[in-house]
Amino acid sequence: MRPSSPWGSRDFRTLFGAATLNQLGTNTGHVAVPLLALTSLDASPAQVGTLAALATLAFLLIGLPAGAWVDRLRTRGVLITADLARAALFASLPLAWWLDALTLTQLYLVVLLNGCATVFSDVGSQSVLPQLVGRGGLVRANAAMVTLMAAANIAGRGVGGVLIAALTAPFALACSSAAYLVSALRLTRIRPAPAPPGGVHASLRSQIGEGLRHVLGHPELRALALAAGLTNLGGSIVNAMLPVLFVRELGLSPASLGLFWAAGGAGLLLGARLARPFAARVGYGRALLLSLTPAALLVPLLDHGPWLWLAGAGWMVSSMKIGSDNVLGVSLRQHLTPDPLLGRMNATFRFMLTGAIALGAAASGLLAELTTLHTTLWTGAAILAVSFLPVALSPIRGRRMAV
Repeated sequence: MRPSSPWGSRDFRTLFGAATLNQLGTNTGHVAVPLLALTSLDASPAQVGTLAALATLAFLLIGLPAGAWVDRLRTRGVLITADLARAALFASLPLAWWLDALTLTQLYLVVLLNGCATVFSDVGSQSVLPQLVGRGGLVRANAAMVTLMAAANIAGRGVGGVLIAALTAPFALACSSAAYLVSALRLTRIRPAPAPPGGVHASLRSQIGEGLRHVLGHPELRALALAAGLTNLGGSIVNAMLPVLFVRELGLSPASLGLFWAAGGAGLLLGARLARPFAARVGYGRALLLSLTPAALLVPLLDHGPWLWLAGAGWMVSSMKIGSDNVLGVSLRQHLTPDPLLGRMNATFRFMLTGAIALGAAASGLLAELTTLHTTLWTGAAILAVSFLPVALSPIRGRRMAV
């Protein structure tokens, strides 16, 4: 039986429209916040790096309890509240700038609290999807959402750059605030879901433990978590050192680095678009088992001339696998999780995968100090190349599921 299209659901169309506005706000803010710090507060590189770290820190600080809270609440309300919070936080920056009261401390607080709101938004949006499209529509719905995020990675920050060039960073942040506000208003059109079961809740600690046991105790979910964790770890090690390789070692322009990263974004987009038809042709488990990530071993060969193009091709091909897994892996883990555990399952994955990114960034700098830049790149690429092994050694390889 062919799964129904998620586009037939008004609620999914509403969520997708809100996600589009979210991506506009997020990508504009990603460019505008550090530029505001540099141009208005004369921030140092270390202070700009701290801003980036604070955005990720929220997933490690509240990632696990956020999943338990999402499971206790109406998800629509969580999404609306998160967008309203981000709208208010970003609106405070141009207001403070206009009043000549902007400080670095305020920027730190806004970035940290915005990260906390993003945790709830990300966990909530992945948890509400099965309720909106049904289990049979998950692959198509996730393909649409991952395609949107991949397209935003390619073009969204360019739009943010155009806004900043035309309007300056404070006014671009006002546009981000407006995008989040309109997103929140749009989300009110989603029909309210039934309230979670009432009664006395278990303690937050026991609920978090239940989510962890569900993920780590399930052979397929555990394999998905390990594979994605290895992917994020290897990718983070490589990404952290690419600016050093491009600008310092090879003397290439920042524009070349941007194009290299854009090739990865194009790979994510292509992988997301091909995931469903490929799984329909070869089988769901085989599609997840197929590994293109060994192509990442071409990245450490990066040099001038044709080696730059070869490394870019390797990065793009390995990113295709990541884009495909973002569709098929997320759909499978939603399929394997009962509704009352969706928030905690998604939060557990987010916590583990964000932790892998943070660990990779830290390990990258340490490895580069203790060994060489190219040894560090080879290490990250090798981890990416073997990231498929947890899936290959799990029951996922024989998984069949309608797409």
